[in-house]
Amino acid sequence: MSALEGIRVVDFSKFLPGPYCTWLLADMGADVIRVENPREIAKQAQVFGWDKLSEAERAGLREGDILARNKRSVMLDLSDADALEAIKQLVATADVVVEDYRPGVMDKIGLGYAVLKAIKPDLIYTSLTLCGQTGPYRDKPGHDPIALSIAGVLSRIGENPDEPSFSGIPAADVVTGTHAAFATLSALHERNRNGQGRHVDVAMTDCAMSLLVNVLSRYPDVSKIPARGTRRADIGLWRTRDDLFICTTDMEPRYWRDFCIAVGRPEFIEAQNDTSRRPEIRAALEAIFAARTRAEWLEILGAAGTQFAPVLDIAEALDDPHNRARGMVLDTRTSTRDVRHIGQPVRLGDNTEIRNLGRFPGSDTEEVLAELGIATERRERLLGQSH
Repeated sequence: MSALEGIRVVDFSKFLPGPYCTWLLADMGADVIRVENPREIAKQAQVFGWDKLSEAERAGLREGDILARNKRSVMLDLSDADALEAIKQLVATADVVVEDYRPGVMDKIGLGYAVLKAIKPDLIYTSLTLCGQTGPYRDKPGHDPIALSIAGVLSRIGENPDEPSFSGIPAADVVTGTHAAFATLSALHERNRNGQGRHVDVAMTDCAMSLLVNVLSRYPDVSKIPARGTRRADIGLWRTRDDLFICTTDMEPRYWRDFCIAVGRPEFIEAQNDTSRRPEIRAALEAIFAARTRAEWLEILGAAGTQFAPVLDIAEALDDPHNRARGMVLDTRTSTRDVRHIGQPVRLGDNTEIRNLGRFPGSDTEEVLAELGIATERRERLLGQSH
């Protein structure tokens, strides 16, 4: 039995943090039912050019969507009164609702916390927004880089001391989705004790600030935080002769000593914390690493037992034997093609179970409505909304 088997989640989320949260819950066994709006799906298709694809091609895209894995999809028009009543019937059977609309939007639709709490008093209602349900920025729109900017994190990204840069990964989105899953499970645990539900307020800006924990722990006086791009000589990204990169993190004295010996510069051992010599040491190491290929350096540093890794590109990471042995690369096949997913990053025992790949929007509408006991004639009318 999976850890969250028996927990039902009704998922209204659209953007990365919300689907990431419910993906974590689904992979742990929760019955996650996505409620998708036909107008939102049509708008999304136009934005990405999917409206020019065949239905089979679009179904293939959904199967490859990692965050849609192990979820069911219901398509209902949120502006239709009968559809809203069906959704409320669904919520009455649920433990959790997850939504990522701006504050107040779900209230206007008629699916806000107060309304759904009246239907299911012990409901856990998790809202993910840019800036939260309260505060001066409550109604501010925006995505990942805006959250990182408000949290002070974007100011730390990049090596250029004169200007920050984008991170290249959705850091705020993923850390928010992870915190939202943690908060949802905490609220469920609390409900097991007191029988009460709650509205869980998860803000991307709040979650993004957690990325500053190390900086602020080391520099409680923020005026003394080193400038962006300032780093030690015992940490580096080194370009090799074949134009690839190796990352090293030999901060502990023992590793630094072994590293300096391995690269043929034992005189650098005692200069580890000499800030005045850091430019000189980095320049010397850049020249040293540029003299050999990545494969040669991997052999040298491996023999020395230092802290290093090749900077793998995505294709290399997916083929890496460690990542595959850890169950982080999942290869499966549909009736027509191979599909590759990443695994669940946190597992309780066995590797990730793929109960189903991402379902085409609305694929499970009839099944879910039938489970709710909705009469055939009413089901047929609601099903017509998705076409």
